Amino acid sequence: MKLLKSLNLRGWLLVGTAACGVVLAGAVATMGSSARAGGALEERKLPMKFNWVACEPNCRGWVSAVGIITADTPKDFEEFSRGRQLGGATVVLDSSGGSVNDAITLGRRFRTLGLLTTVGISLQNRGGQGVRPTVAPEAYCESMCAFLLLAGKKRYVPEAAHVRVHQIWMGDRADDAKAASYSAQDLMIVERDIGRLAKYTFDMGGAGDLLSLALSVPPWEDLRELDAGELKLTNLVTTDQVADVLPHVDVSAPAMAEAKTQARFGAEAEQQPVRSTKTAEAVVPTGAAPSAGSK
Repeated sequence: MKLLKSLNLRGWLLVGTAACGVVLAGAVATMGSSARAGGALEERKLPMKFNWVACEPNCRGWVSAVGIITADTPKDFEEFSRGRQLGGATVVLDSSGGSVNDAITLGRRFRTLGLLTTVGISLQNRGGQGVRPTVAPEAYCESMCAFLLLAGKKRYVPEAAHVRVHQIWMGDRADDAKAASYSAQDLMIVERDIGRLAKYTFDMGGAGDLLSLALSVPPWEDLRELDAGELKLTNLVTTDQVADVLPHVDVSAPAMAEAKTQARFGAEAEQQPVRSTKTAEAVVPTGAAPSAGSK
């Protein structure tokens, strides 16, 4: 699989084989400066990083998870969690997705720890020393991130957040999915991953509607953004109360929207290599980047 090549990761893409009965193409507050917005861009393009956000007193803190899910992400999380009492903690996600199998591995680990999940951008030192960190809701959880969100024992998605889904596809065949050729081995890998993803979805308490909605979007179309009703239909959301996952934390940061859009669709920088795995992955289709409001 080749490295994800662009910021606006277009989601997880599905390939199947008609011969086997599977349809081929169906199967945070205001930024302080432009430099800070550029920093958010860089984080989202790099492999996922985990940080502990402390907000004492009277607030336990949470885990910030930002970036692309790679083959190293489950191991990185284990290293991050070593020596920390993470049981029942909340993970705040801002991710464009990534590897199917590695997201499944990480999601199962989240559930074992009884973690809670939400979507947002963690902001620290916004008002100077002594001011609690906050969570800006204008964030993105795309592709396999939606299934990582599903791993939370409780799951909350703020109204301003964007959860987007797509089919999965072979990462090195995404530039022109229709014209590319596929071997029997390629199809075996993707169909295997579809099966794993389906089992994981039901194990996590997700609904078949999540798979159905994702599989309805071919790789040459924009991601499908789930509305509030669909988030509940798919069981991606289990609570409407932010206090159920982030008690005593301010998540009202309306000024984030403009800065976040600039960071997400601004100029791109060179990425570091990411080790690939034998799995269908989230990839970057060619073409112009969509606007923040596209689906």
